[in-house]
Amino acid sequence: MEHILHTNTNVLLAPEALITYVTEIFKTAGCSAKEAACIANRLTGANMRGHDSHGVIRVPRYVDALQKGLVNADQTVDVVTENDVMAVLDGKFGFGQSIGEQAVDKGIAKAKAHGISIIALRNSGHVGRIGDWAERAAEAGLVSIHMVNVKNSLLVAPFGGRDRRMSTSPFCAGIPMPGETPVILDFATSAAAEGKAMVALSGGKPLPEGSMITKDGMLSNDPVHLYGEQSVAGNPNPNIGPGALRTFGDHKGSGMNFLMEILAGALTGTGANAPIPDLNVRKVGNGMLSIYMSVEIFRSADEFASEVRNYIEFVKSSRPAEVGGEVLVPGEKELQTMNERNISGLPLSPNAWANIQACGDRLGVKAPA
Repeated sequence: MEHILHTNTNVLLAPEALITYVTEIFKTAGCSAKEAACIANRLTGANMRGHDSHGVIRVPRYVDALQKGLVNADQTVDVVTENDVMAVLDGKFGFGQSIGEQAVDKGIAKAKAHGISIIALRNSGHVGRIGDWAERAAEAGLVSIHMVNVKNSLLVAPFGGRDRRMSTSPFCAGIPMPGETPVILDFATSAAAEGKAMVALSGGKPLPEGSMITKDGMLSNDPVHLYGEQSVAGNPNPNIGPGALRTFGDHKGSGMNFLMEILAGALTGTGANAPIPDLNVRKVGNGMLSIYMSVEIFRSADEFASEVRNYIEFVKSSRPAEVGGEVLVPGEKELQTMNERNISGLPLSPNAWANIQACGDRLGVKAPA
């Protein structure tokens, strides 16, 4: 296919061309070739799976943070404390796509050696799509659980409130299936990820109804309540709008968000959220608490896989609620989307693509043509 195809609503890009372009942007911005490729592959991979909120739409924001010194290129995690089955790591505000990989690989190695491990990662740059890390653990045959907070990011109102007191605080878990696609559950504890609001602001998929709350306490799905009346061009700032995102599931999502803040923020050493003195100089950092478990310490891998497979079949045997509908298990929608986009290309709204191109132009990197 051609690298770019303009349609009525979206621009479609060949994944390989997009990876090459984004890699060159980050190399030019100051990252090593290895890290630039890591960032490009993980951002594009998020788009491939339908998680556009954690995909290449973030390129201008990442580059801006790098140029302002709010994220650092080519960092290696520092070990704060460590024993056979746990470690506390400091990411030193490096790019989360590579810092996260280092933390996950340490967790995998410890769980492979000792059956289980716990890794507390503090002060990482945006760790991206958390499903990446559960998939990486599942490839190694490990069950994993990941809890994340976003320090210095107040975007979400708690249940019963209208003021921002929380981050989007994702949760993720992965279940390995030898020789098959793993089961991956990955979601923000807000009703929508901030990146999805950015996609909607740029003309992409609208937010779900009621995912926002206005300054007056009214429900909405208009991302303007998060970003305020600012242009969609460039790098929209979610910190200046008068409203907030809501948590999913009312008090249940709010309670889970609270738990992510404590376990991934306070416990890891990243810190739980608090009032932000100056939005212009804050460093947004992720804390991530991850648990890795080798199936073999509980039962044989074949027995476990058979049990999971049988339950998947049982769940999917439920009659669809809607005519022509389908019951899906966690991770199945992402797999379907990846298969579709491998054929059709990656869709980006014209505004999102224009912002990425403008970022590349400022660095002297030519977009695919």
